[in-house]
Amino acid sequence: MIDAYSWPTPNGHKIHIMLEECGLPYRAIGVDIGAGDQFKPEFLAISPNNKIPAIVDADGPDGKPISLFESGAILVYLAGKTGKFLGETDREKYNALQWLMFQVGGFGPMLGQAHHFRIYAPKKIDYAFDRYTNEAKRLYGVIEKQLSQTPYLAGNSYSIADIAVYPWARSADNQGIDWADYPHAKRWFDAISKRPAVQRGVKVLSDLRKPLNDAKAKDVLFGKTQYSKK
Repeated sequence: MIDAYSWPTPNGHKIHIMLEECGLPYRAIGVDIGAGDQFKPEFLAISPNNKIPAIVDADGPDGKPISLFESGAILVYLAGKTGKFLGETDREKYNALQWLMFQVGGFGPMLGQAHHFRIYAPKKIDYAFDRYTNEAKRLYGVIEKQLSQTPYLAGNSYSIADIAVYPWARSADNQGIDWADYPHAKRWFDAISKRPAVQRGVKVLSDLRKPLNDAKAKDVLFGKTQYSKK
């Protein structure tokens, strides 16, 4: 059994989708990041960066429990554990991994900044608004070009790269993206949206998520609580 400590955010949904796609038995344990659950000692013990998701697999590589944090590392681990969604050859594996790194290094962090300055910042800062909106459009342009040549990001097969990118693309409107400008990416997005495991994965813990509109939650996520010594 795998315990998945998570919340219904794009990074959380990466792991929910992967677990559903792999058919692994798991238990989703909500970490309410608006309430500050990510700073509790028991969570920091498995995720020292105080970010979701994290997992504890009772049946680790040596038959002993293993804990992992960082969504990209978890996807690679689950792919290795099951032999799924990381290609059949070394060439396919490294191709998928480079697109996974594209997501964890850019398509997640930059779109997260777009969300923040377009939606959550207490004051509209034109420079930041434009910078991250334009970067979002650039990043979508990268996947648009790739998907004009291949059905999936890493080629002909669905992989952890698609699983990583897809949850962030669900918030395209919040990032200032008009899907009409990215027809190949939209074709890819719609195809993945139809996968039963994806549909199950994005529902995990979704009933617990609340609008981020109170001052305490915003302080926990964006204010001094986030930066105090733990």
